[in-house]
Amino acid sequence: MLLSLFTAGVYAENQKVTFWSKVPNEQLAGEIVDLMTDSELLSQTFMFGWAGAEPPQLLYDWVNRGLGSVKVFGWNTDDIHLVAKSINSLQHSANSNRFQIPLFVATDQEGGWIRHVKGDTSITPGNMAIGASGYPIDAWYSAYYISREIKVLGINMNFAPTVDLFTDHDSSIIGTRSFGDDPQKAGILGSAFSAGSQAAGIIPTVKHFPGHGDTNIDSHGRLPVIDIDFETFKNRELIPFIYLIKERVPAVMSGHLSFPQIETSGSPASLSKYFLTDLLRNQLGYKGLIITDDMTMVGATSYAGSLSNAFKMALEAGNDIILSSTTARLNESLWTKNLDLMSTDENFHERVKDAAYRVILAKLEYYKSGNPIAPLYPDENAVDEAVPDKEGQKFFLEQACRSVTLDKNELFPLTESNGGRILLAGSLNSFFAAGKERYPEAGEFRYNYDNGPNETQWVIDNLPDLAKGYDTIVMCVANENQRKMVDCLYGMCKKVIILSTMSPVITEDLTWVDTILLGYSWRCDYSLEAMISALAGEYQIQGILPYKN
Repeated sequence: MLLSLFTAGVYAENQKVTFWSKVPNEQLAGEIVDLMTDSELLSQTFMFGWAGAEPPQLLYDWVNRGLGSVKVFGWNTDDIHLVAKSINSLQHSANSNRFQIPLFVATDQEGGWIRHVKGDTSITPGNMAIGASGYPIDAWYSAYYISREIKVLGINMNFAPTVDLFTDHDSSIIGTRSFGDDPQKAGILGSAFSAGSQAAGIIPTVKHFPGHGDTNIDSHGRLPVIDIDFETFKNRELIPFIYLIKERVPAVMSGHLSFPQIETSGSPASLSKYFLTDLLRNQLGYKGLIITDDMTMVGATSYAGSLSNAFKMALEAGNDIILSSTTARLNESLWTKNLDLMSTDENFHERVKDAAYRVILAKLEYYKSGNPIAPLYPDENAVDEAVPDKEGQKFFLEQACRSVTLDKNELFPLTESNGGRILLAGSLNSFFAAGKERYPEAGEFRYNYDNGPNETQWVIDNLPDLAKGYDTIVMCVANENQRKMVDCLYGMCKKVIILSTMSPVITEDLTWVDTILLGYSWRCDYSLEAMISALAGEYQIQGILPYKN
């Protein structure tokens, strides 16, 4: 290792090769990794997030060390102008390193309820709404407009699309993030989403390989176990990924998911050489980057025993980028132990070098491509013109209208003549605004969107008294507590209409209500406007339930 450091130091004096050298990509990536120290190689495989609005000095220290990538999380993004400014500063810091290798800057902007970049970015209908409309062009344009908004901030990689299937209807971690339960359809829509992302200049990352849909366990808290045989796995979970591999998706995220009938050790797929190297790379022929899900999740560390061992196992399994939501200290064992191992274990050294090569080659292909790409040094003053995307606003409303599904129809459309006195019960201002526009004489009953047990009971105690003065109650339902609130209207001889704004399965047992409309979307003004306008009969509903009951 000392010889390697000495050689690199001597070469640096006469070095002409940088990331921006006019050399063919594969040749240049090979030359750079051959010249890199062990420290530089290992750093390229790490991706760190940070706490708070601005990157701390510690993250800049890692960038100066040669950190390959950073991740923007939801807690960083209240001020998107500051996000652009921070990314600009981090990229300038990366450019000061001897090879001038820029950062990959990633986030989770899936659409729907996973929206890490906040501010004025669009709250979109999301994947299950796309699955209900069924049009690949909706997936393409959703990704395209989402990508244009984050691109102006300097973000160049998006951890989307999610192609996990809606198999376990009780799942709180996937739910409406899924396109539905049909593997072929998820593959087609996921491929269209990926293409739309790339057309806008963003690298898509399909997740969570090899499939998170058949479990209600969140790998943040413990390792999910999906106990299915290989035939089921091959014909269900793998199908969407096969579609995207054929379309040459540039990045795949490995999930902290155990399939004990397939990988008998019980190892999470993210730490499994069988899943990532033997299956994904060798059997399925995948050529792009493999990126772990957050390694601080219990689903990874509980199996590995420690974070440093989890990083080691992840690299050995075949991951190229190891993600941590927090910025490690400079002397943490995930760094020191693995750096020492590179000098004593030739196989591990070659695996890290291969991973660094793949990362640098992907950066060369992205930054030196002819496609429109995210600005290397974003301009915070350009944010307001691009966010929210003005063309996207029109599209997302149209897409929401195509997705609305009529799940039960006994009072539809709703008019003042067949509805009598109407009461609107819900949380969001956009619901009441759209409702009052169509039914100006309607009454209002408001409750919080994220209502706890005390407020739930307050609604149950008070809504029936108010409802006595009305003939029809139109009620928004977004979660289990709001679903419980509906029952207080049972037996009142009132007409009840439910607008389901998140997981559609929570209203399946409401056989006594008159009408149910499904919108599939979290806090989405476009979906609420679409449901209310559909309820008023302003267009013909065409959405189809994207899963089997």
